[in-house]
Amino acid sequence: MAISIIVPCLNESEIIVGALQALQPFRDRGAEVLVVDGGSRDDTAGRARGWDDRVLLTQRGRACQMNTGAAAARGDILLFLHADCALPGSADHLIIEGLNRERKGWGRFDVNLRGRHPMLRMIATLMNLRSRLTGIATGDQGIFVTRALFEAAGRFPEIALMEDVALSKQLKRFNAPLCLRHPITASGRRWERHGVVRTVLLMWRLRLAYCLGADPDELALRYLAHGE
Repeated sequence: MAISIIVPCLNESEIIVGALQALQPFRDRGAEVLVVDGGSRDDTAGRARGWDDRVLLTQRGRACQMNTGAAAARGDILLFLHADCALPGSADHLIIEGLNRERKGWGRFDVNLRGRHPMLRMIATLMNLRSRLTGIATGDQGIFVTRALFEAAGRFPEIALMEDVALSKQLKRFNAPLCLRHPITASGRRWERHGVVRTVLLMWRLRLAYCLGADPDELALRYLAHGE
């Protein structure tokens, strides 16, 4: 089974080359890497070229970007990876072997948060525990899914925020996720830039509001007002 790694990005020129360099071993083993730029104002797309198989340009919005990447991908398995996240070195083998062994169609990795703040380790532990208890995966955890199941579940709902939660709920109707303990390393910059406690409380409020039926467009405005 072939894997397509889809990297949605926006204004990531400072980190995109390093992120894609880390994916070269997977390309050497047959994986495809697609970068989907959502209208960056910097040179993200230009710097990505040569380190990936294809750069796609589309409108801003992670759901739209990831659906665009999925539509262009050739792989049997789609892996959605944020630009500031790094896969474990054997991620491709872990995904294929795990899905075959457990007879599942989708899953995610545990996550470690990279940064200086001492609370980041606790936040990551709670994220992983919550995901195991609820069967809901977040984008930082590197959601992977077979193409057939992705299409059957209706792809990412093209909403302004919580698209990862929405897709997880759709996928859970088919089977529970494969939860791989080998961690992705994600940047803790979002928490450190705007305050760890403040950001955690914001995300809890947004998630609760979404579960209670709030409009994702309104939640996105609140998220952007936080400084993202």
